[in-house]
This record gives sequence, C-alpha cells and structure tokens, in this order.
Amino acid sequence: MAVRVIKEKCKGCTICVKNCPFNAITMVGKIALIGETCTGCGACVEKCPFKAIEQEKETKAPSNTADYKGVWVFAEQRNNKIMPVVIELLGEGKKLAKEIGCELAAVLCGENVKNLTDELISYGADKVYVADQSELKTYRTDAYTKVIVEAIKKYKPEVMLLGATHIGRDLGPCIAVQCGTGLTADCTGLRIDPETKGLQQTRPAFGGNLMATIICPNHRPQMSTVRPGVMSKAEYNPSLKGEVVNINTGFKDGDIRTTVLEMIQKAGETVSLTDAEVIVSGGMGLGGPEGFELLKKLAAKMGGTIGSSRAAVDAGWIDHAYQVGQTGTTVKPKIYFACGISGAIQHAAGMQHSDYIVAINTNENAPIFEIADYGIVGDLYTVIPALLEALDTIQEEV
Repeated sequence: MAVRVIKEKCKGCTICVKNCPFNAITMVGKIALIGETCTGCGACVEKCPFKAIEQEKETKAPSNTADYKGVWVFAEQRNNKIMPVVIELLGEGKKLAKEIGCELAAVLCGENVKNLTDELISYGADKVYVADQSELKTYRTDAYTKVIVEAIKKYKPEVMLLGATHIGRDLGPCIAVQCGTGLTADCTGLRIDPETKGLQQTRPAFGGNLMATIICPNHRPQMSTVRPGVMSKAEYNPSLKGEVVNINTGFKDGDIRTTVLEMIQKAGETVSLTDAEVIVSGGMGLGGPEGFELLKKLAAKMGGTIGSSRAAVDAGWIDHAYQVGQTGTTVKPKIYFACGISGAIQHAAGMQHSDYIVAINTNENAPIFEIADYGIVGDLYTVIPALLEALDTIQEEV
C-alpha cells in the first residue's frame, strides 16, 4: 500500500514524523514529505489529527484465469530419489484434477533424473515436465525458481502443489512472488469448490485452535505447500502411460547467486517418521529420557520407530527430529502408540489421521483417549513390558 500527504490539509504539526517507526517522514517547510523508506504500514495515517495522510490500496489486474488449465505437482527429489510427500501430492492432485476436469502433471528438476519420469507416471501423472541440467544437480533457490516460473508462464497450470519440506517452503514463496499470485502454506486439506471450481486450501491457524480455509480467486496458479503425512499416497500402477515434456532453461551469469561447495550429511541415527508404519511416541509421562529405551524395544519389535511429544523435546529428553505434532512432523502410520502423552491439540494435529491410535496413560481423563481407537489406563512401565511379552509369545507360536 502507498501513503500520500494531502498538502491542503497538512498543518505541519510533525506528529507523523514522531510516530513513523521507519523514520520515513521529513518536513519540507510546513508540509510532511514521505520518503523512500516508507513501508506503507499506516501508522502515520492513524496518528494524523487532521486526516492529512491517506493510504492508497494498490490494485493488480487479475490474471485471465480461463487461460490456466491443469494441476501441477513439484516432484521434489534428493539424490535422484523421489521424496515420499510427492507420492501423497500425486494422490491428492489426481482427485483435484478429476473434480476440475483437467490433467495432472509433475515438474521434475535435477541432473540425470529422466529415469524418474516412469515412476511419476506410474503414480498417476498424465504428464511430466523435466528440466535435466547440470545447474540443477543440487537444489538452489535461484535455479529452481527460474526453471519453474518460466514453465508456469509458458504452460499455465491453474494449481501448483509443493510439499511443505525445507525445499518446498523455500521454493514456493519465490515462485508465487515472481508469478504474481498467492501461496497458502502448510495446508492439511484441499478441495475443489463445486460451483467455482476454485481451490479451497485449509490450514491450521492461531496455534492449531481453528482451521482456516483460503482461496485465491483472481490469480493463477493457485499455490499450496502441503504438510507431509496428511494425504493418502497414490497407488503405483506400472501400466499407466504418460507424456514427457523436456524443459531447457538457459542460465546467464548472475542468474544463480549461490554456489554449493560441499554437501555434508548429518551423522548419527536417521529418523523417517513420515515413512514409518508403526510409531511409538513418548511424552512427559515417561518421567525421564531413559523411558525412550523402553519405547525403542516396542518399536523394534513391531518394525517401527520412536517419536515424541513437544514437551519431551523441550525437556531435552530427545532430539527434535523425533517430534510429532503441529510444530514437528505430521505422521500417518498404520499404528500410533501414544505413551504418557496427554493429547494436546498441537500433538493431535500431527497424528490424528493414523489408521489406529493406541493410548497408554495413567490419567483416564487425558484428551488423548478422545481420539484413540484403543485406550489403556495404566502405567506404561507395566503395560509395555506386558505387550512385549505377549508379542514374544505370538512370535514363538508362529
């Protein structure tokens, strides 16, 4: 928004000068002058007693939405391996494309990645746009943004979906700005308005206490980053056929402002909560970090991994990589064990879509029991050893 001074009303009182948080206003004679550092925050408009400053809304002509067709999914890959969230986006994208009545496409960037096109088509992509160039070997914001923005301007998709990963959260806003459109971040639900055929994007707001549904009616593409682990994965079907479209972007000096000197993998145990079929999570009810050793035994017995609540992470009992919830990882395993976890709304938001939820808690009134499929009221240090013993018995009988 722009701010301007109505000279006929300005009295030269300097109140606006004193109240500008950016020191953007000076006095020339007895008239206020708005400088280049003005951000359009409007603080001066509210403080001026003479109504001598007004805020002008900048208006952009809406894009011709009728020219845009198709649903696109950013096919994020690392080390030439498609990320799991892409499979979720293809599953959800297929539903959206069917409701709109258009095709589903994937956008793939990297070096020597053409071998991944068959996999994307087998997961439901009708078309795959491939940018296979040396400049795209490792992710860099400038390079990927340039490629995808040029493709969007040429082929005009109406919907663009990205995973809310580290890369997706960085790339999405850059694409949206250069395309002059909006972006809804960290979505947990997507649907098509049956009347307008527009995309309705739902995400948690106000700390997860309510869900906001956002639309982008006047600009295209309609863009969303989608939280991993909340959508159902597309089914793999190798008999599916699709089209491959090659994209070749010319890079000039200065187009890519960063250079990757070295890639360093973090040492230590890796955690893949989004891929786990069984997760055994612990909270403050464990009583201390040593409790996770017991959870590891149950997770190992069931071929899963451990997780945690935010409280356990904040207490320093376990690394943030294991955190499940709104501020951690959203998961959708076949079985989720909540051990000593009260079930705060922020934690529930990250695991409530699990196929089966088993809650173990000494407090029979804990909120976790409201979303659990099976609830066990008892001490986890008694219950889990009993479960391990029962599993050993079953394995021996088999």
